[in-house]
Amino acid sequence: MITFKYDFNQDEVVLQASNWCGLEQVFVNGERVSRKLNFGQRSEHNVHLKDGKPCRFQLLIDPTSKQVICRIYKSNNLITSINQGKESLSQSRKLLQNLVVFTTLSSLLLLLLN
Repeated sequence: MITFKYDFNQDEVVLQASNWCGLEQVFVNGERVSRKLNFGQRSEHNVHLKDGKPCRFQLLIDPTSKQVICRIYKSNNLITSINQGKESLSQSRKLLQNLVVFTTLSSLLLLLLN
């Protein structure tokens, strides 16, 4: 799970993205305001903050650095761009690969024992 947090004046926003199942969620002050499944390299969430202004979250993977980037726009103005390094992404991928190998080998062992 990759998490991006940002504090606006009166709002705390959190974007969570699972690189295992593709689930993305946006929370404003602890309340989920957007949720979707995404298996691509880029996605976007449009929400409204407490002050009623639109806020847009772009989530993308930079193909050259393999960093996951979250860009936050408020009223179509870029507020910030937050990066997560490839170490976090590669650790999650390794864990997923190990889980798949373990599950496959366990299933084969159960088939052989039956």
